[in-house]
Amino acid sequence: MSTDEDWDSALIPTGFDPGSYSCVRSLSRCGIRTIVASEHDDVPAAGSRFCDEFLHIPSPHEDLLDYRDALLGIAARDDVKTILPLRPQDTYLFSLYESLFEDYVSLVTPPMETLRTVHDRVLLVEAAKSADVPVPETRLLSDVEHVDRDLIVKSRYNLLASEYLDSYSERESATAKSVSHYRPGDEFDRDALTEEMGHDPIVQEYIPSSAEYVFGALYNHGDAVATFQHRQIRGNSYTGGGGVYRKSVDISELERVGRQLLDSIEYHGLACIEYMRHEETDEFVLTEINPRLWQSLPCAVRAGADFPWYYWLLATGQSDLIDPHYEVGVGSHLLYGEFGHLRSVFTDESPIVPRPSARGTAWQIVQSCYDDPHFDNLRFDDPRPFVRGLGHVLKKGK
Repeated sequence: MSTDEDWDSALIPTGFDPGSYSCVRSLSRCGIRTIVASEHDDVPAAGSRFCDEFLHIPSPHEDLLDYRDALLGIAARDDVKTILPLRPQDTYLFSLYESLFEDYVSLVTPPMETLRTVHDRVLLVEAAKSADVPVPETRLLSDVEHVDRDLIVKSRYNLLASEYLDSYSERESATAKSVSHYRPGDEFDRDALTEEMGHDPIVQEYIPSSAEYVFGALYNHGDAVATFQHRQIRGNSYTGGGGVYRKSVDISELERVGRQLLDSIEYHGLACIEYMRHEETDEFVLTEINPRLWQSLPCAVRAGADFPWYYWLLATGQSDLIDPHYEVGVGSHLLYGEFGHLRSVFTDESPIVPRPSARGTAWQIVQSCYDDPHFDNLRFDDPRPFVRGLGHVLKKGK
């Protein structure tokens, strides 16, 4: 009789990350045994019929080293061949403690020097400028005296951790996701912003955009293995955020600026680059890079750009089997994210981004779901992940 050790397994650590279900479903269909690990017992991916095993582990938000050690303990199993990076802390730990992980599993992750450039948005802007990729003017809050144009303030770091901030111990980590908008004549509450972010944040010029885009990629030591593009039609909020409705596209200029940036830093691993298309110049202006699997991953997988499978193949030395082609015009909705977008019309505010009408927004959502009835986690052959995800969203909304 075969045992778990007779099968090759992939470890998928996750919270309520929307992309984790796509990872489970994708790898299972390719014959890989899937292990979901989380501090939460009710994560959607673990409810899937494609999940072979669930393990309870510490939270990376409570103790980063305990989380690391739990991953290492699972990685030491003979059947586990790789770990997929879904959380901001995953790539950070894989890079920082590469020598520990490589004793057990094969990972595809950028070295710490590269990761520092990606996580530090000041360094990232400098790298993009050197690569001749358009970027918004970016300064530290402490270097900006007045609000003389439309501006946004956000965290300097993609992840707050000890390698970037002396105020953090090696056991601590956090993310600062808030973005504040300002119009000319407004005043910064510097103390409040610095306290909220936990450091001196950055100020960027607001880019008036005609549309937002994502360029996803998997790189092998400076060479592109697979790339993907989608247009973000709606985000978590009407003011922006992660995509909840997107469609796959193929735009040569977006491909150029995406590759040009990653090529210039000799990137290695997964990257999700966000761009805004300037409504006046038509340039693709860099927003940020997430060095991991991304929220809108289900759109890529549905279009045929199967990045969980690509990652597995590259990690296990089978990159020659990767077929990077995908279908253009494929859309996908994060359904409870769509409800969150509608709710943002009532709850969120921006002095820069005009508030859309609630009725018009609701109609657009209904119409697009009818025209493009593809949903990230709602699968009738596997309903539990959607039910769990919806329950989590409703619990948060209380």
